[in-house]
Amino acid sequence: MNRTELIAVVAEKTGLEKKIAEKAVKALLAEAVATVANGEKVKLVGFGIFTTRDRAARNSRNPRTGKAIKVDAVTVPVFKAGKEFKKAVVEKNKK
Repeated sequence: MNRTELIAVVAEKTGLEKKIAEKAVKALLAEAVATVANGEKVKLVGFGIFTTRDRAARNSRNPRTGKAIKVDAVTVPVFKAGKEFKKAVVEKNKK
């Protein structure tokens, strides 16, 4: 599902016009990105937690040349699925 499809589903399930649903989805995503970028957590109970994690600097190799390169330390976004989210995925994919 992409953003356009998500907006259409939100509009359908809430009865909102697509333009209003689009504004709501964009505002939600923008605020989540800004909050995580500021080093804070976004907790959506039952859905999951968006946060950051620090990756240490390390040495690696360029796969094309085999030459050693240094990869700088970086902070990356991380998502941890909530209990209800995990349960829904497991139930849907049971064989």
